[in-house]
Amino acid sequence: MAYSSSALRSISSLKSSAARSHASGFVPTKPSLLSFKLAQNPCLLTKTTSSGNLSGMERSFSCRSRASSTEDSRPIQELSVYEINERDRGGPAYLRLSQKSVNSLGDLVPFTNKLYTGDLQKRVGITAGICVLIQNKPEKKGDRYEAIYSFYFGDYGHIAVQGSYLTYEDTYLAVTGGSGIFEGVYGQVKVQQLVFPFKLFYTFYLKGLTKDLPAELLGKAVEPSPAAEPSPAAKACEPNAVIANYTD
Repeated sequence: MAYSSSALRSISSLKSSAARSHASGFVPTKPSLLSFKLAQNPCLLTKTTSSGNLSGMERSFSCRSRASSTEDSRPIQELSVYEINERDRGGPAYLRLSQKSVNSLGDLVPFTNKLYTGDLQKRVGITAGICVLIQNKPEKKGDRYEAIYSFYFGDYGHIAVQGSYLTYEDTYLAVTGGSGIFEGVYGQVKVQQLVFPFKLFYTFYLKGLTKDLPAELLGKAVEPSPAAEPSPAAKACEPNAVIANYTD
């Protein structure tokens, strides 16, 4: 096939240009395509994302630290109550799952008793829960239980506790949570045996509350004693001697 001299010169020029480009390592690329590839560079995206996450984590940690600091600065609130078994609620029920004549590991004691304010002037509710016998202590004439139960305060809500409950000496249980005005509560409660298992005195040391406890729950506590008794009005649940919708 014949070619004109001008066509041959054009082909030769193109070949020379391509050879020079190959030798220099330069491959022509459209600017728009190059920009797109840079924007999609995974290394750049990873760095940006990581930086964003780190910033978010720092802000979250800072917020939690400030919240924790505010919570720790709140005073511990004390609350005292009497738990009294008036022998009218069918408890405590002793379930001898061990099938032994003496108190033994695994025996269960579900219970519910009446609850009064520390000054014994108002009926506030009940306790309800269960104790699992862990160890009989004949030398101390008592037992060690693992206790899980709640204190119900009518419309105010409830407080849940758990821990080692000893029948032969004062003990402390952990406050594990609550509802109503006691939402988010934690701390501990001291349990004093007055007449086992019919009369006990509790002193709560509460943390995490967002507001002060209601005044009607905070009357001056009657000195813990086996002789302590609720007022006749509280015992009869008269309108002026109960909290709103007290738990029964």
